[in-house]
Amino acid sequence: MTTAIFVNLPVADLAASRAFFTGLGYTINENFSNDSGICVVITESIYAMLLTPTFFQGFTPRPLSDATASTEVLLALGVDSREAVDSHLSAALAGGATETRDTQDEGFMYSRAYSDPDGHIWEILWMDPATAETGPPAE
Repeated sequence: MTTAIFVNLPVADLAASRAFFTGLGYTINENFSNDSGICVVITESIYAMLLTPTFFQGFTPRPLSDATASTEVLLALGVDSREAVDSHLSAALAGGATETRDTQDEGFMYSRAYSDPDGHIWEILWMDPATAETGPPAE
């Protein structure tokens, strides 16, 4: 079995989240979606489970964080090119996201970041394939 990751995130408005993530080109697995959550298919092994706060709270005894006020996790997704980084960010901004920092361009790695409508921070990055195998240049 291939290891898969299911990132669970609380969201305020499932319909708005559905529109945002499908606007980025992702699909929804309707078999694992209902009035309490939606399953966003990012790749064949990466899924974002976007859950209503009440449903999400059923999985943890800890209080939920307000992603617009604090950061518990940074979600980073690799893409195939610098152009794909910029294209993804443009689509996110058009869908209501906010860019959270300046572009980072290290030559061998290029990334941009945004916060989705619920405040969760997503980083989109490209890394030179040769660097991914050998590691970054020594400083």
